[in-house]
Amino acid sequence: MLLFRGREAHSRSLLKAISWRVLGSIDTFLLSYLFTANVKAASAIASTEVLTKMLLYYLHERAWARVGWGLHKRKPPDGKIEKEGLVRDHG
Repeated sequence: MLLFRGREAHSRSLLKAISWRVLGSIDTFLLSYLFTANVKAASAIASTEVLTKMLLYYLHERAWARVGWGLHKRKPPDGKIEKEGLVRDHG
């Protein structure tokens, strides 16, 4: 599937998603506790949003991996120019 090809390995995107969600979940828990003053409610809110936000982040990262806008062209030693996740032989 074209959406899931890019310069970054799936495992890297997944690890980034997990580490981001840990930080985001701590933030969500603290804010939820601040507004509710209830540890049980804050925990329920934080734990529910973990999976949905992690999935959305992963899909967002993989989609952006396919976008070539703002990326610099790279020319590896083999003479092939890589742009937007595609390799073309120009030599």
